[in-house]
Amino acid sequence: MALGDGKSSEPENSLRSRLLLQQQAFLAEGPPSAAVRRHRIDRLVALLFENADALAQAMLADYGSRSPVASVMTEIVGIGSTIEYTRNNLERWMRPRRALPGYRLFGVRAEVEPSPKGVVGIIGPWNFPVNLVALPAAEAFAAGNRVMIKMSEVTSHTAEVFADLAARYFDPSELDVVVGPIEVGAQFAALPFDHLFFTGSPSVGRLIQRAASEHLVPVTLELGGKNPVVMGQNADIDRYAGRIANARLVNGGQVCLCPDYVFVPTERVEEFCQAASAAIRRMLPSVVNSPDFTSSVNDANYERVLGLLEDAREKGAHIISIAPPGETLPDRATRKIAPALVTNVDGSMRIASDEIFGPLLVVMGYRELDEVITYINERPSPLAIYWYGDDNDDFRHLVKRTRSGGVSRNDFALHMAFPQTPFGGVGKSGMGAYHGKAGFDAFSHHRPVVGSALPFSFTGLAAPPYSRSKTAMAKFSVWSTRRKARRRLARFQQSQSPTRDGLITVPMRQRGR
Repeated sequence: MALGDGKSSEPENSLRSRLLLQQQAFLAEGPPSAAVRRHRIDRLVALLFENADALAQAMLADYGSRSPVASVMTEIVGIGSTIEYTRNNLERWMRPRRALPGYRLFGVRAEVEPSPKGVVGIIGPWNFPVNLVALPAAEAFAAGNRVMIKMSEVTSHTAEVFADLAARYFDPSELDVVVGPIEVGAQFAALPFDHLFFTGSPSVGRLIQRAASEHLVPVTLELGGKNPVVMGQNADIDRYAGRIANARLVNGGQVCLCPDYVFVPTERVEEFCQAASAAIRRMLPSVVNSPDFTSSVNDANYERVLGLLEDAREKGAHIISIAPPGETLPDRATRKIAPALVTNVDGSMRIASDEIFGPLLVVMGYRELDEVITYINERPSPLAIYWYGDDNDDFRHLVKRTRSGGVSRNDFALHMAFPQTPFGGVGKSGMGAYHGKAGFDAFSHHRPVVGSALPFSFTGLAAPPYSRSKTAMAKFSVWSTRRKARRRLARFQQSQSPTRDGLITVPMRQRGR
């Protein structure tokens, strides 16, 4: 089911009726079998791969310039292995996990049972409008849920095609795709789902969480941030500068995982800029006429990125434009902006704090790694930190002393490329994770089921009357645990340097008191 041409807001009660249809179907069926879950995932895979060309053409229509090959690779092929991994393992993940095995000897049996939450709402972004709704939908299916998707209104052609395809492959009680303007998105976010999954900007993520809180709906927020890159002191700049430049230009720089700024040893900044510029020129002999260079998705993002660039220029930044010879850029007709390196950046410039989401890369010098760590830690936690260089003490120090959604070394977004590793943000870059088992767990409620065959009530000790034996038991428990805790604290304090900052000294009770 779709919302027609998406030009007017769907009545809120219509969205509620669509949700009610899924809720009633979920309650009527109960937790689906592994076979049903796999069948739903198989139909989703068929939807994607049987219609890959149509979806790629729809994304091309939305962007104006976006390689259909890139769309197929990133939006469809790129998530195939994660979906397959989830499909192949869901039956194992569904099994109850035995808990308290030692208590079985005494008649207590405990299991933790993954159970589906019910109906999962997914709100997708415009930068990967198929990938970032299809993958969480597959993992929600694996956990046994029904799914409603709100497609981004920015990529309206893709939204319409995906909604039409969904209606061919699924009953709306299983998967229902909603399209429409931003008002529909606001109504969608306020529905009483059993879980809400959102991918987008931190500013919109706040609104999503606020809307979900009205019904106490748990949320997963996959947001963005300014992702730093650190070049090691002895890193091979000729080898890695091109990789970093290429990463900045994926989808025209419109990726939440793209590097936003690069720290390079101060004496090697010029060397890095020359190597990165050369790599971009080799990759893009043309920008305006290149079908492989993705345009800004709309006029608003085009103007926003240009605004960041002009603000930096006016405040003293050095702009290294990498426009191909003979081409006049930026080009409003194609919404294309020349790739550029930006140096001499300071905190007064918007480019230092705003997520770029375009083909610009800030380059900064550093002398000591701790300068970099302090800079990163003084700002909101990014979705990714990148390190280019050896797996050495400096790399491990950077990982240990910073916080981010993930870390990749010597490659772009490597930490999210495998279904065996969870993907998600932290702090301003998001909450919760998915991909593989992490996605199954996110969309499941892990319910303990515990039973007793004991001849007495195990928890009855907490109920009145409080006899002398209960009182003595409570006092003994407090005394023995307190004694153990103080011994541990004493051993720890004795093992530390007396001048160590931040050590809290706990007063020890004298023996016999």
